[in-house]
Amino acid sequence: MTRPVSLRWFRRSWPQKVRTKLTLIYAALFLAGGSLLLGLTYGLVAASLPERAAVSGKAPMTQDEFLKLCKQPHPKASLPVKSGTRRPGPKQSGPLQAKIKRQCSQESAYLAGSQAAAARQRQRALHNLLLFSALGLGVMTILSAGAGWIVAGRVLRPVRMITGTARRASEENLGERIALAGARDELKELADTFDDMLERLDRAFTAQRRFVADASHELRTPLTVMRTAIDVTLAKPARTQEQLESMAVRVRRAIGRAEDMIDALLTLAISEHGRANRNEPFNLATAAEDAIDAAATQIQRLDLKLHADLDPAETAGDQQLLDRMVSNLVDNAVRHNTPGGEVCVASGVRDGTAFLRITNSGPQVPPEVVPSLFEPFRRLEGRIGGDGAGLGLAIARSVAAVHGTTVQARSRPAGGLDVEVTLAARGFRQLFR
Repeated sequence: MTRPVSLRWFRRSWPQKVRTKLTLIYAALFLAGGSLLLGLTYGLVAASLPERAAVSGKAPMTQDEFLKLCKQPHPKASLPVKSGTRRPGPKQSGPLQAKIKRQCSQESAYLAGSQAAAARQRQRALHNLLLFSALGLGVMTILSAGAGWIVAGRVLRPVRMITGTARRASEENLGERIALAGARDELKELADTFDDMLERLDRAFTAQRRFVADASHELRTPLTVMRTAIDVTLAKPARTQEQLESMAVRVRRAIGRAEDMIDALLTLAISEHGRANRNEPFNLATAAEDAIDAAATQIQRLDLKLHADLDPAETAGDQQLLDRMVSNLVDNAVRHNTPGGEVCVASGVRDGTAFLRITNSGPQVPPEVVPSLFEPFRRLEGRIGGDGAGLGLAIARSVAAVHGTTVQARSRPAGGLDVEVTLAARGFRQLFR
């Protein structure tokens, strides 16, 4: 449906700048309020001014009423009689009546003139009131428009600051901040929210650049191993079957490491983007048993003492992501352990939450370093089994965040880590859904 021509013309002619709009709105509101006040004042003044003049505080008499009163025969009331003078008889009533009529005519003319003068004075007063009030209203409307322009500029100053900061901010310059000072009003909250957004974007871009650099470095390592093995083997003039097989084994091992890293990166990307089905039934105890079976060879190689206390821990979530989280936690406890050490795995339900706790021995971990271990490609210098990609705890933290929880890790005084993850128990979640 097409819009009317007048509406389209109004939208095109209406100013686009917010400051101009606010100025026009301020002026229009002042003009409307002033016009209403002027109308009320004009009505009150017009009602308070009488249309005819009043005599001796009494209501004014019209000319017809006055002439009717004069035609009535009341000579005694009309002309006073001096003392000692004989009252006029019937023969003298004619001249006396004419004199009374002349006096009434003069009084009538005076009254009519007074009424006309009062009407003209009332009309002049109302005209002057309307004229000067309208002129004053027009002048004050113009002044209010100027004041509105100034006030709108001061009100919109933080918005201009936000706009300027947004224009200057880019991927290379996210350190810009508004830092608006003043009262805690809506604009101050908007500026602080924008600063927080820039802070989060700065951290996100920094983490992204660091992640890309670390991923490139980690993926370059197996590629370098493969190229070195192939170049060294091909550089030998007389290559034996044993040398070729050894080279193939090294290339195969490097390819497996690259595949594991790519798989871990994909899992991390999926979990960080929140693409997960959080309603699938899952048992942390079953996943822990599978992870222990998968790490059995490594446990035997390091001669680790395994203590498993796995009670059912039913919860709900994405089966693939949760299984990868449990596998990474168990593999991390085994991989970064010392020969002859121990690994303790426990699961169950406590206070309406399903938990999985994994404790392992190993090198001493300073408490202040523990949070950094959850960052991608972060390893503790000098840890045993340092051939990992450094993504185990990062994936565990990301998967836990997708399911609305966190992974708690504490350093042990004897060395190693104490890691625990909790999720809402399945029965408890269904009870309060």
